[in-house]
Amino acid sequence: MLTVETFSLYIMIASLAPLLGAFTLLFLFIFEKRIDLLENQKREIALERELQTALYNQLNQEIQPHFFFNTLNSILSLARLDRKTELIQSIETLSKLLKFKYQTNNTFITVDEELTYVNYYLEIQKIRFRDRLHYEISIDPDVYEAITIPFLIQTFIENAFKHSFEKYIGEAFLNTTIEKKGKAVHITVWNNSPNRSEEQPNESGLGLENITKRLELLFPTGQTSVELINSDDGSSVLAIFPFILKSEI
Repeated sequence: MLTVETFSLYIMIASLAPLLGAFTLLFLFIFEKRIDLLENQKREIALERELQTALYNQLNQEIQPHFFFNTLNSILSLARLDRKTELIQSIETLSKLLKFKYQTNNTFITVDEELTYVNYYLEIQKIRFRDRLHYEISIDPDVYEAITIPFLIQTFIENAFKHSFEKYIGEAFLNTTIEKKGKAVHITVWNNSPNRSEEQPNESGLGLENITKRLELLFPTGQTSVELINSDDGSSVLAIFPFILKSEI
């Protein structure tokens, strides 16, 4: 037969058990949230670090003497020919290009913002290459507000100029296609010259490697890839990453 003390102890344990269970679940919930927060902070720091690497690579690629001086020479030619409208437009475009570069510190932007920068760059290159350069950008309207990493398309296009158009004479064709396929964004940059980056594998490889890392960091649970494709009619780079609108994050 139970004593009063034993019965009281059973009652106390029965009363406290649910409370202990609730406190344990609450502790686990807070602990998991804390782990998620730390993982997000760690991923954000890694993204910022890789962005700084991309910015450094961008500075090395574009503000190198031959790009800058050739651009200035092209602008000077417009001034000597008294082509004021084109001269003013060229200086404004160069100013916007440099401003975008130095003010871009976000770890991700929209595709529309990236294309704004790309168009500044292509306008500058059009001044340099004149009628030799032919370029086209095709984009699925649904993709404008999707997020991407800064300088993704820009790096692909710069590699086309650096490893093909600036080294080999002839017509320069450049096509950029941005599509939404299922739940993914596909970005393809094609040019009509075979890729010869193997001559300087470190320069091209570092740019693509940085893009691959940043896509993996921005989309940790999604499927991403970056692929260089050589074919008889030229070379292209294809990047694939999840379709996520800026308004969804």
